[in-house]
Amino acid sequence: MMWRLVSCTLCLLVSAQLSLWCVWASAAELDGEVKIEVVYKPEECTQKSKRGDLINVHYDGFLAKDGSQFYCSRSDKTGHPQWFVLGVGQVIKGLDLGMEDMCPGEKRKITVPPGLAFGEKGKDPVPPNATVVFEVEVYSVSRGPRSMEAFKMMDLDEDRSLTKEEVKQYLQLEYEKGGKPRNVAFYEKIMADIFRKSDQDSDGHISAKEYNIYGHDEL
Repeated sequence: MMWRLVSCTLCLLVSAQLSLWCVWASAAELDGEVKIEVVYKPEECTQKSKRGDLINVHYDGFLAKDGSQFYCSRSDKTGHPQWFVLGVGQVIKGLDLGMEDMCPGEKRKITVPPGLAFGEKGKDPVPPNATVVFEVEVYSVSRGPRSMEAFKMMDLDEDRSLTKEEVKQYLQLEYEKGGKPRNVAFYEKIMADIFRKSDQDSDGHISAKEYNIYGHDEL
């Protein structure tokens, strides 16, 4: 009888330990790390992308499990490359991390675990707990309108808020300084997107609080 009791106790302990291992393994698989494969990198790199930069990029998304495509920026909406500020949550966390230190013209294959992609719930058509793969091509990298320095440069009247005209003037100067002037429609599109994502109260101004996504005390 004693031996049976000891055996049952051992079985329970082993079973509990195995359950914990399974939980830890599942958590590790969900979290994981972003894997980066550089497919092409130009010999000359004028500026590497960093958190807060404004980047222009095409990217295609695939499910790692079967290779089926769930997103293509070339066929989405007008098919133009996507504009967004890197590292601020405008794309999934895995892409924010995977596109750091990229050069204009660089191409990467970025594998993102579920915990840094669409998580346990997924997002149609991506199923729950799915590892995803993105093929990314960066077209341009410019200093984004998210740094404290940029805010102060844009805030011409020093009223601690940004108007659409102030943001547009800043973008024009940045591109002209880089030797890549664009037409008015180009700047209008970027400016409109920035306000859509940042002007939380839709009053036509981006306040220091709305702008300050990093929580800097200086602003």
